Amino acid sequence: MSLFPPASFPRIVVKIGSALLVDPDGGVRRAWLEGIAGDIAARARAGQQVAVVSSGAIALGARRLRLAKGGRASLEDAQAAAATGQIELSRVWADVLAANGLVAAQMLVTLGDLEDRRRYLNAAATLDRLLGFGVVPVLNENDSVATEEIRFGDNDRLAARVAQAAGAGGVVLLSDVDGLYDRNPVLPGAVHIPRVERIDGTVEGMADRGSASGMGSGGMISKIAAARIANAAGAHLAIASGRIEHPLGAEARHTLFVAERTAPARKAWLAGGITASGTIHVDAGAARALGQGRSLLAAGATRIEGDFARGDLVVIAGPDGKALARGLAEYPSEDAARILGHRNEAQAELLGYAPRSTLVHRSHMALL
Repeated sequence: MSLFPPASFPRIVVKIGSALLVDPDGGVRRAWLEGIAGDIAARARAGQQVAVVSSGAIALGARRLRLAKGGRASLEDAQAAAATGQIELSRVWADVLAANGLVAAQMLVTLGDLEDRRRYLNAAATLDRLLGFGVVPVLNENDSVATEEIRFGDNDRLAARVAQAAGAGGVVLLSDVDGLYDRNPVLPGAVHIPRVERIDGTVEGMADRGSASGMGSGGMISKIAAARIANAAGAHLAIASGRIEHPLGAEARHTLFVAERTAPARKAWLAGGITASGTIHVDAGAARALGQGRSLLAAGATRIEGDFARGDLVVIAGPDGKALARGLAEYPSEDAARILGHRNEAQAELLGYAPRSTLVHRSHMALL
């Protein structure tokens, strides 16, 4: 248990990909899953609380319904497969955990459940209560109702958001790959990267866009996005091979993405958001000011994208279009567009009412 040892990490989240849990014929890899349950039980006995994010419902349901393309031929097929397979997935998790003296709980969530602040806090409270009881929450995206427009799309980012909600210090993404390589690992000379201190353009450029098995929905791009979310919340994230027996108990080869610092809960939630109602583009001076911890003023904004209301989550982008921060808008988009580039003293005349001092206040902003 050298990866996220219980003595240092009281609470972790483990994500299991479809290719590990389901064999190519669409059946559960029962013996392997029993080994994972044993690993979780050993960590529980050592005082560590573990939440599981488990893929596999669509693959299992597609087999039961005999659907083409693993149930992913259409959104309707995927939703039907998820609804059918989730029952089997929950049952097998309950069985293997019970065999180790543990109680399982099922939580199905959607993107909206973790993007809306009130619903996020409700989910966080439920997770905390379950883990406090010694229960193992088994989570999955509610694919039976999620649409392409409003869904996580992969369980990597869901696992990172769950870690944030649960206050976990570590996330393990068990997958059919053993971490990040400097290029596609099937290419000659590919070098494994054991540790990433900071996610930048170079690291993102190493990501392979494909899912190696073709069964899941997430590739290395989604795993790096998950690492960003987890690290923003102060949680370390490891991409580790699940192609061994007892991967949570053995020394599985992995890449560790190191969190620089622990962020306040509200700012961690802002930074980890996946959706946004709009974008405020800023000039170089405003970008520097943001980096110094200042609020965003209208004088430094150059362009507005999207239609948002006051209090909506927006992205703040620099002159190169790269996202610098996420925050809550102090103005609706129409009013924000009218005062772009203007100092505070001119804004009252433009708007017809006394203006607020910022477009996005630093107290409601998280740097990326």
